[in-house]
Amino acid sequence: MTLTRQILIAMLAALLLGSLTRTLLQLPGLPDALHWLLNDLLSTGLIELGGQIFLASLKLLVVPLVLVSLICGVSQLQDQSTLGRMGLKTLLLYLATTALAISLALLLATVLQPGSGVNLDTPASYSPPPATPLLDVLIGIFPTNPVAAMSSGNMLQIIVFALLIGLAIGRSGEAGQRLAAHFRDWDAVLMTLVSLLMKVAPYGVFCLLFNLFARQGLGTVGDLLLYMLTVIAALLVQALVVYPLLLKTFTGLSPWPFLRKMRTVQMFAFSTATSSATIPVNLRNAEQRLGVDNRVAAFVIPLGATINMDGTAIMQGVATAFIAQAFGLELTVTDYLLVILTATLASIGTAGVPGVGLVTLAMVLQQVGLPPEGIALIIGVDRLLDMLRTAVNVTGDALVSVIVGRSEQALNEPLYSDLKAGESDA
Repeated sequence: MTLTRQILIAMLAALLLGSLTRTLLQLPGLPDALHWLLNDLLSTGLIELGGQIFLASLKLLVVPLVLVSLICGVSQLQDQSTLGRMGLKTLLLYLATTALAISLALLLATVLQPGSGVNLDTPASYSPPPATPLLDVLIGIFPTNPVAAMSSGNMLQIIVFALLIGLAIGRSGEAGQRLAAHFRDWDAVLMTLVSLLMKVAPYGVFCLLFNLFARQGLGTVGDLLLYMLTVIAALLVQALVVYPLLLKTFTGLSPWPFLRKMRTVQMFAFSTATSSATIPVNLRNAEQRLGVDNRVAAFVIPLGATINMDGTAIMQGVATAFIAQAFGLELTVTDYLLVILTATLASIGTAGVPGVGLVTLAMVLQQVGLPPEGIALIIGVDRLLDMLRTAVNVTGDALVSVIVGRSEQALNEPLYSDLKAGESDA
């Protein structure tokens, strides 16, 4: 049985058993012994322990894998001046896909009107954290202490440090070649570690999702059903229509191999709800199944996990329109353009961790004069939508790696087109 099928079975089992556990725990008169068994021993005990250990194991690999892979890729560049060209292509593509995503979200939300008729009798309360000034964000990209950057998982600073080390290795002659070979050995070892971790992935996914559904269930539906459906529709259009069109337009390749080979990565992203923790899986998939050369994938995918938030941008677009409609406020064309600009720029430097979209949403709402307290309306279902939009985020990262790889003659097209490539591990 392929890994994708195993993970899918684990997800369905977690949904059913987790929801059943939540239903049982809410029954009046449930015996204390059964409550202790379901809640203390299983849900918040053994199963949560398994899920958190799996998630911690994924996060463990992120920093060393990004650092080593990026150093390997940059040090092997024959012409190091291509790094600037590749970086510019990547940044422009990420900004373009994010702008397309939020424009699509605003269009669907304007047509479907998910906020019309929402009951606001209960006062909403939400205190957004203060936004970081843009100047501080730009300064914060450059590390003053690389060890501290790796300790805190500051991905942009790690990327900058790895780029500088890779460039220096490529210019250091024989000494650089010896060190580059050492890093290539480390890269092979870390990829083997990712492969080992993926063998236990179905169990980790089950633990993470079981605990989520046992605690939260399916969230607050009611008035938010149309909001949820609007977000889901926009996410599906972005992943199944916009991305394939971009892939076909820029590369001429068939989108089908790409969509098929991304399933396992999407399931990882869905279960963890964090782009950063999915980097090892996405990087391995891009290199070994999609055929993207290491020098491209090692740069594009970690960068995308930090600045490319297409799924989050979709949520912000729909949520902005939803909150405006719920409060009976009208948004002008200028407001819509401001939402697109703010959400696109806010994606730069945003950490790929669960729930970060609510922080940047507060910035977007303030820019167009909407009350940030409206965020409280959607918190009840945000965790589930967060999982879906993370799957779209990582798909966008892989898409850009394929497009940039094709443009830089760094894409193995026979491997990309081979539907059976790496299938036993996926």
